Amino acid sequence: MRLRALLLSVLLAGVPGLAAAATPVVTAIRGVPQDHAAAPFTAGGRVARAPDGVGVLHQWPGAYFETAFEGEGIVFVNGPGDVILHVQVDGRRIDTLDKPVGAFRIGGLAPGAHRVRVEVATESQSAANRFEGFRLPPGAHPLAMPVRARRIEFIGDSHTVGYANLSTRRECDDAEVWRTTDTTRAFGPLVAAHYGADVRVNAISGRGVVRNYAGGAGDTLPVAYPYVLFDHSSRDEDTRWQPQVIVIALGTNDFSTPLRPDERWATRDALRDDYVQAHVAFVRSLRTRHPDARFVLWATDGADGEIRAQVRRVEAYLRAQGDDGVSFVAVDGLKMDACHWHPSAADDRIIADLLVRHIDAMPVSPWPDP
Repeated sequence: MRLRALLLSVLLAGVPGLAAAATPVVTAIRGVPQDHAAAPFTAGGRVARAPDGVGVLHQWPGAYFETAFEGEGIVFVNGPGDVILHVQVDGRRIDTLDKPVGAFRIGGLAPGAHRVRVEVATESQSAANRFEGFRLPPGAHPLAMPVRARRIEFIGDSHTVGYANLSTRRECDDAEVWRTTDTTRAFGPLVAAHYGADVRVNAISGRGVVRNYAGGAGDTLPVAYPYVLFDHSSRDEDTRWQPQVIVIALGTNDFSTPLRPDERWATRDALRDDYVQAHVAFVRSLRTRHPDARFVLWATDGADGEIRAQVRRVEAYLRAQGDDGVSFVAVDGLKMDACHWHPSAADDRIIADLLVRHIDAMPVSPWPDP
């Protein structure tokens, strides 16, 4: 059999136009060669230009960076920050890098046109990260990137982040949460991939609308939302981002734990009313910025149905005030068997499928005509 395989490979090698298959590989290198030129790239998610002008800063989960070129290789540079990056070439993941800093060459490509996408898998609450762009070697040249007509945004908490969604057990330490969190496998990017849409994931684990998990410190999600970076140093002024669909899942952290005596709500009813009022105000602020978007609110049956009941109140109030571009999706059947009772990758697929069915069933499609 080995002799037959060898003879077959020799015969195939002599067939005109049939080249050996290329094997893309990512290799760390010592700095960017001086003869490499900067390549244009697009950034998905929310980014701020770095103060020194080298690349961009990003902190919200789900960021990604894309470029297209003709050639046999390309270099990308990732700056300071703790991230896990997935590297894709021509739609196929070829490597995953844990906390990479420095220059990395993508080589082993067949001559011709290629598209590269570097995706951030992890959450970075403590500090911003930097991506310093792509560099092309001599002989390679950039190609125009296709512009996607569809755009979708996801707003939420750890469920939207994809917190430890690759884990296979509920009891985990911080290291396991780090290794098993993959926003690219969460329901938001799955839905975006289904529609071929650009996506933004604006989510922070542990945050709520008026109350964080167990009454913890830190900005609530609506307070953090206007900023590209969590230290409020860069406000989001990008009016070009106009999603056709905005999906919101907030409330788990507001209601999943008992009120402490030192919190500002005297009763659970007071918390519920404050939540509804603040959530309505948040959606209205988004409506002002994105007047044509369809809003989809969703909730599980967690906390004995309290979360779902309050989200339904938000939807009902908005619709009663004349906003017929708001709808609700009830999500059931999740096992929540990832770390700390979070949705697993299988649960993410359930959520994604429900959202796709809901969007497809809208009386008027939110997407622009092809």
